[in-house]
Amino acid sequence: MTRSFTSATTVDEALEAIVAGARPVAGGTDLVVGARQGKAPLPEAVVAIDRIDALRALDDHEGGLQLGALATHEAIEHSEIVRSRFTALADASAIVGSHATRANGTIGGNVMNASPAMDTGGPLLCFGAMATLRSAAGERTVSLDDLWTGPGATSASDEELLLRLDVPAPLPGTGSAYVRLEYRRQMEIAVVGATAVIRIEGGSVADARIAITALAPTIRRIDDAERALIGSDGDAEAVGAAARAVAAGSAPIGDVRASAGYRSAMAEVVARRAIVGALTRARGDEIRIPASDALYGA
Repeated sequence: MTRSFTSATTVDEALEAIVAGARPVAGGTDLVVGARQGKAPLPEAVVAIDRIDALRALDDHEGGLQLGALATHEAIEHSEIVRSRFTALADASAIVGSHATRANGTIGGNVMNASPAMDTGGPLLCFGAMATLRSAAGERTVSLDDLWTGPGATSASDEELLLRLDVPAPLPGTGSAYVRLEYRRQMEIAVVGATAVIRIEGGSVADARIAITALAPTIRRIDDAERALIGSDGDAEAVGAAARAVAAGSAPIGDVRASAGYRSAMAEVVARRAIVGALTRARGDEIRIPASDALYGA
């Protein structure tokens, strides 16, 4: 049971409460669900950070994107900056939880919960997002590769608060897509997911970043899949080789939602859809958001 509740209006107020032992909470969508399911008890002390306006940024920054920790999935999904330049992130934000989850859940909570099944993680990783953390001792910036250390675990200390995510501007000719295997339209958790961010230059793939979701202890990129695409013209042979590399590079578990074998088999299918979607967008053609719906059966 939570015995202490504080509502902060500034970062300094939040940090003061965190140093005293409080856990920061924004939307609280995962925290409450986890407690109801018996996964973890509610913390003894909570500091609500939802009133800190300084953490709500969703802005163009030198052609890139600055996301405050309190930016909601709904705001990200509908942002024209995100939809036009970071389309895979819009794909992912559009299918997080339910309408209520997207309206209240925040990107900061998603990132710091560090679930290997979170939808937004793959796009953020492939776009090269950097996380800025602050404690009473100061600020530091860390890559998501270094932040996520395992299922539900991060390298952040208990006294650090995520302030923002900075995503660099993609180069011209870049297209992206996030695709998730779906059983239903709402309140779904990724069983298998894949992100592709691909840049085409002169008709060939100049750069490719491929990440897997719900297929390893952390969301991670698959180097062999990226190498299979770079230098090709994105033909069916290259796409197939990359998709097979995704399956080979996966290390799924079996649980109540899917067996490890099923996840491995579907990894190739979902990765191929994401790659096709990213290539299509990189070539200037449109695919509606979310790509999971548009590319079903691709």
